[in-house]
Amino acid sequence: MTAVPDPVSSARRIAAPPSMSALAAEALREMVLSGHLRPGDRVVENRLTEELGVSRPPLREAMRVLEQEGLIVQTPRKGAVVAPVTPHDIYEIVSLREEIEQIAVRLGVPVRSQERLDRLRQAFADLEAAAAEEGAPRVVASSFAFHLAIVGLAGHRRLEDVYRSLSLQLRMCMAMNRRARAGIETARQDAARHRPLMDLVEAGDVEGMAHTLAHHGQRTFLLSIEDDAEGHSPESRAWFARIREEEEAVRRDGHA
Repeated sequence: MTAVPDPVSSARRIAAPPSMSALAAEALREMVLSGHLRPGDRVVENRLTEELGVSRPPLREAMRVLEQEGLIVQTPRKGAVVAPVTPHDIYEIVSLREEIEQIAVRLGVPVRSQERLDRLRQAFADLEAAAAEEGAPRVVASSFAFHLAIVGLAGHRRLEDVYRSLSLQLRMCMAMNRRARAGIETARQDAARHRPLMDLVEAGDVEGMAHTLAHHGQRTFLLSIEDDAEGHSPESRAWFARIREEEEAVRRDGHA
C-alpha cells in the first residue's frame, strides 16, 4: 500500500538553503540591474571573487546563469562583458514598455478592484522606503515593482505576464535612467516623481494618468542617445526623433 504524505510533516520540512552559485548569481544580477556594472563593462573574475567573497567555481556557474539570461556575453580569449545594449534594443524595450503601460491604464483606470489598488499603494510605499535607504540600492527594483503594479491594475494576467517577462531588460533601462537623472534629482525625489501617478489612479483620471505616465521623467536617458550611435536602425532613429519632439513639446507647455 502506498504511503500518503503527511501534509503537516511536509509543511514543517525545512527547505534547502540556496547554493553559493545561486547566491553569487543573485548578487551579480543585482550588480548589473542596479547599474553597478554597466553594459559593455568587463566582468573580471579576480575582482568579483574578492568583492562577493566567493571562490571561482560558484562565480563561474553564476556567470553561466547570467549568460543564459542574456545579461552577460562571454567571448573566447576576450572574457566576459555585461551585454551591450544598442539604441535599437532600447527602442524595442522602451516602446514595448510604454505600449503595455498605456493599455493597462485604459483597461484598469478607474480601478475596479480594491485589492489591485492596495497593491499599488503598497508598491509606492515600498518605493518611498527604498529611496530613503542609505545609497538607495533597492530603488530601481522598487520602481519596477511599482510600474508592474500599474500594469496589474488592468486585471489582465497575460498583459502582466508579458511585462514581467521583460523585467531584466526594463530594470537595466531604469538603472540607465536613474544614472542620467542623478545630477538633477535624489533617490527621494525620484520616488516623489511617482506620487502624481498614484494620485491620478486614486482620482480615476484615465487621461491624466496616460499623459503623466508617458512623461514623468522615465525618458531622460533617451535624450542623450545620438543619431549616429552604433547599433541604430531606421526604426529606432525615427522613434528617437519622435521622443525628442514629444519631450520638447512637453517642456514648452510647462508640463515637464
